Amino acid sequence: MSEKPLSLADVTPELMTELSEGTFTDLIGLRFTEVTPDRVRGEWEVRPTLYQPAGIQNGGVYCTVIETLASVGAGVWLGERGTVVGVNNNTDFLRAVREGVLTGEATPIHRGRSQQLWVVVITDAEGRTVARGQVRLQNLS
Repeated sequence: MSEKPLSLADVTPELMTELSEGTFTDLIGLRFTEVTPDRVRGEWEVRPTLYQPAGIQNGGVYCTVIETLASVGAGVWLGERGTVVGVNNNTDFLRAVREGVLTGEATPIHRGRSQQLWVVVITDAEGRTVARGQVRLQNLS
């Protein structure tokens, strides 16, 4: 990756997926499907390597997806004005999942001078909410 910050015009779902290669989000299989300053979407397939011992999707995967989607959206919105770092991730687990493709969608609740708050909803293929989280991010100049 170049040292020059990406401009908003450069950020695409394909680029974000490519930039994630070799990272933890790549390990869980997260693929970005939409990246804008107002919404970030991604999806991944539930599989046994992502289970917790009871044979369901591990909650840590939800936390990772929630933080990742919110951070990308916050960073794209802040753009060349700085970078963002997560300072709080609060995730609720609502429905057990053993298989299928899950989709996360991040949208902003508040975008201020020093902090942002994003909500992320994770749904299954039938559109049922399986997890929901909020991420507070600090804007760093």
